[in-house]
Amino acid sequence: MTTLWEELQWRGLVSEATEGLADAFAKERVTAYIGFDPTASSLHVGTLLTIMGLARLQRFGHSPIAIVGGGTGMIGDPSGKTVERQLLTREQIDENVAGIRAQLARFLDFDAPANPARIVNNADWLASFDLLGFLRDTGKYFTVNYMLQKESVDRRLQSEEGISYTEFSYLLLQARDFLELFDRFHCTLQMGGTDQWGNITAGIDLIRKLRGKKAHGLVWPLLTTSSGQKFGKTEAGTIWLDPKRTSPFAFYQFWLNTDDRDVVAYLKYFTFLDRDAIGALEAATRTSPEKREAQRVLARELTRLVHGAEETENAVRASEQLFSRTRGVWDVPVEELMASLQDAPSTSVTRQDLEAGHPLTKWLTDTGLASSRSEATRLIRSGGIYVNNVPVTDEKRQLTTADVWKRALIVLAKGKKSKHVLKVDATD
Repeated sequence: MTTLWEELQWRGLVSEATEGLADAFAKERVTAYIGFDPTASSLHVGTLLTIMGLARLQRFGHSPIAIVGGGTGMIGDPSGKTVERQLLTREQIDENVAGIRAQLARFLDFDAPANPARIVNNADWLASFDLLGFLRDTGKYFTVNYMLQKESVDRRLQSEEGISYTEFSYLLLQARDFLELFDRFHCTLQMGGTDQWGNITAGIDLIRKLRGKKAHGLVWPLLTTSSGQKFGKTEAGTIWLDPKRTSPFAFYQFWLNTDDRDVVAYLKYFTFLDRDAIGALEAATRTSPEKREAQRVLARELTRLVHGAEETENAVRASEQLFSRTRGVWDVPVEELMASLQDAPSTSVTRQDLEAGHPLTKWLTDTGLASSRSEATRLIRSGGIYVNNVPVTDEKRQLTTADVWKRALIVLAKGKKSKHVLKVDATD
């Protein structure tokens, strides 16, 4: 049977780890934790790899702990940041913690008989420390030289912004978290992205110095897309797990639009599909990339995990209708259509622009879908141009106010992939 260590290695989720962790996974039930920064009331797709780390750990019989940083959230983690975060009030943090708790419950089993998941708030201990006591009991075990060697601190020292004493102390707070979890739950492993390695090793050192015991760390690579962009960002902004911030349809579309170069890695990172299933999808991507079978499976799996089966089926049906060439104009909420087209280039127009009666060939040229009027004419004649999902065959066709869909937009398309959105000012 595959061990958790072997599983993580196959999925490409081991960047650095402490010596002996593989044996610990094989021989004992490990209790591990990951921290979640409560800077918002919702998690986002950038945190999914972290969430799946805990969920995968639990599925292999180990015990997961999620720390929601109600205490450290009042300070802010400098790791991976070039400027200091805006500090939140205690009320804001409490609200954010409540939202994150609910989302984690979709991935972790808090009622498992042998290895139930736990959610803890580090404000339970950090908020009760007095400054002198914390400096005496924790701070004295770390030299300034040691802290300056940490990559997250060094990067900030090299920046114009510098680093405040507040954020400089973050490493000590996270180290104390590890010690507290070791004492309370015999937690011997902290996991996270590579930017957390310095914080994790500080906790390991504190446990060794104060308790004389060995603890472990494991980090996985930080994600970027094959095009070099930061994972989880679109032109429309962050992709949230909260359906009020990012609709299930837009969430589904985000994964459906995954680049062929990334999709197999994402199936390994973000799903529970086994080697055979992912191997078959990898083969399908090589032989029939135009079918985008791997992307469809990825989008279904992730939307189901985050939003449930019903919302997933709704997103699939809406997607099929929006992009079908046989159903004509859409019958979906305008918000869903806008979400599906959030990465498409767009132009703002007025109703007066449309009332002027410009031919479609001019619009195609102006938006860049055609390089010239003659090419636009050729595309129309060949059946390659669509207005609001309806094919156009009349090369003399004009765009008018009658083409404005739900008083909001007109979608021009060349073939299946090239789209341009005309956003119509509804106040005209």
